[in-house]
Amino acid sequence: MLQGRVWVLDGGLASTLEQGGISVDGDPLWSARLLYTDPDAIKKVHASFLDSGAQIITTSSYQASIPGFRQHLGITEEAAVDLITLSVALAREAVSEHVANCGTEGAVSNFLYGAHQFLVAGSVGPYGACQADGSEYSGQYVNNLSTTDLIDWHRPRVAALVGAGVDVLAIETIPAAKEALAILELLAEFPSIKAWVTFSCKDGHHTNYGDRFSEAVKKCYEKGSDQLIAVGVNCSPPQHLSSLLREANASPPSPEVLPRVVYPNSGEEWVAGKGWEGRGSQWSYVDQVVEWRKLGASIIGGCCRLGPSDIKAIASVMSSCV
Repeated sequence: MLQGRVWVLDGGLASTLEQGGISVDGDPLWSARLLYTDPDAIKKVHASFLDSGAQIITTSSYQASIPGFRQHLGITEEAAVDLITLSVALAREAVSEHVANCGTEGAVSNFLYGAHQFLVAGSVGPYGACQADGSEYSGQYVNNLSTTDLIDWHRPRVAALVGAGVDVLAIETIPAAKEALAILELLAEFPSIKAWVTFSCKDGHHTNYGDRFSEAVKKCYEKGSDQLIAVGVNCSPPQHLSSLLREANASPPSPEVLPRVVYPNSGEEWVAGKGWEGRGSQWSYVDQVVEWRKLGASIIGGCCRLGPSDIKAIASVMSSCV
């Protein structure tokens, strides 16, 4: 699906909603609440990223879970599954409307490859994200959960996303190798689906939990079989990404065997209950994006605090990297 291609991923859904005047920071469901209260707002953000050059649209299911929806919305399990299904439908509708309005030739034509012109990626956030306590930025919860516990917790959302017809799963912002490996083991129950895994990392060498990044990449490759199509980093400070990619590239699998995916945040710090604080260090899109591409990144986009204008800048640089 990815070999020989470059793709522009979308940016931060919640932070783009915030910039549009819709407050989600501090909400235990984060942007997933809008699936219940204002789904059109989500579709508008998807459309804004498509208009900015994104080829891959990520569903608004990062902080969605069956238990979370039942607890915070007071709805049934069936209704909770319907909301996750809706996250896929909104992304699909945004893509269809974009193509109808622009035509595929006019829509980021430098990036049209093969049968796939746009992809919908089902967001599978970590267990910690749905605890709404910032624990995805440490991953310490994996010490108290078995692999079976993690598989059982992730299964309903993965099943709903696959059932709704996503093109690929984005297993993202994973703080610990243990959780990534558990989700990859779960994927064996859904043999038709492909996925990428991206870790959240605290420095240029380690995941937020403390795993050596190169070892985490290697273990995912060994576990993922042919269902794993890419591995990399997201929701991490941009200044760490080149170091992380170099570390991963120093040992098998190479980017030619397993493509890399990167989508950093802006470098700010997440404060539980408050949101993102403290503008991160400034960085050059031109210098960094070109370097990440040279280091094997086939998918490049943005995460928290990177909006449509940032994706437009990334798309512009990526067009010269094809």
